[in-house]
Amino acid sequence: MHSARKLIHRSTIPIRWGDMDAYGHVNNTVYFRYMEIARIEWLEAMGYGLDPAGEGPVIINASCTFLIPLTYPGSVEVLTYTAPPGRSSVQTRVEMRPSGSSALFAEGAAKVVWMDHRTGRSAPLPVPLRAALEAE
Repeated sequence: MHSARKLIHRSTIPIRWGDMDAYGHVNNTVYFRYMEIARIEWLEAMGYGLDPAGEGPVIINASCTFLIPLTYPGSVEVLTYTAPPGRSSVQTRVEMRPSGSSALFAEGAAKVVWMDHRTGRSAPLPVPLRAALEAE
């Protein structure tokens, strides 16, 4: 993880029985869902919901490194961090661990770009969002 990062959101997500695969651990695709849930919770808490006719966030890339398998039953704590924002984007990084554990089970990243859905082009980050990302 990068040193220039700011914790912006903490999310606790239940691990469902159906999240597991034939190997008895959470399927790799589900980790991306956990990151998405945490990202949407953060943005909604900031007042940014889905607006397909206006402006909003899109993801242009996402990655995940699987270190230790998560398993059912339990919950996963997802910590979301951001790097300093650009004009229209911000890099997010996440850490995932079982609730109550200090051991890192997975880490991921996604670049969030603010998009004008009418034009299909990037747009400047909203001023309140930028202020929150830049605040100490």
